[in-house]
Amino acid sequence: MLPQEILPCVNHGEHCSVENTSEQLFYFLNILFGLTMFRVEAFRDAASAMEQEKEILLEMIHNIQNSQDMRHISEGEREELNLTANRLMGRTLTVEVSVETIRNAQQQESLLHATKMIDEIVNKLLDDLEDAKIRLMSLYGACTSDVPAGPIDQKFQSVVIGCAIEDQKKIKRRLETLLRNLENSEKSITLLEHQKTSVRQSCNSKQD
Repeated sequence: MLPQEILPCVNHGEHCSVENTSEQLFYFLNILFGLTMFRVEAFRDAASAMEQEKEILLEMIHNIQNSQDMRHISEGEREELNLTANRLMGRTLTVEVSVETIRNAQQQESLLHATKMIDEIVNKLLDDLEDAKIRLMSLYGACTSDVPAGPIDQKFQSVVIGCAIEDQKKIKRRLETLLRNLENSEKSITLLEHQKTSVRQSCNSKQD
């Protein structure tokens, strides 16, 4: 909240008399400082939180639609679940929230470089899933203050440090999402392989 001595004039549009120009300048600077520190930044934080919430909701709906557990329910039930998921997906996508990040030329260049490095790995996911996971984990290790579980990509770390703080957070979130999706994909592949093995063993038993 703004300081109490500033609130009456700001909230009600009243004229606040001050004795001289210096006091007027100080008075209005105080108001702007209060707005910057309390209202404007809180407004941006709330919008950023809504951006993140939208990403989380879309990811949750997507994961449900692609869950291996969907294989264990009837076709009619799957159709009903997909209709509900698609409706929720559509409703979520109608919400547009955008928080623009102010960057200088160097920060813009760093962001483009970091994005390119991630995209290069993502584009090769299907070629080698395990290698892609290791490389993404090394990028993620460069973005976190926690002790990394594996090696850190030092080049990527130096690039990310050059990005704006808000962009650093978004890069970290993107890597977290990619790693979660990879983990879910690996579980699906493992489950599928297990099911194939069970089917083969069952067929062999019948033949014997």
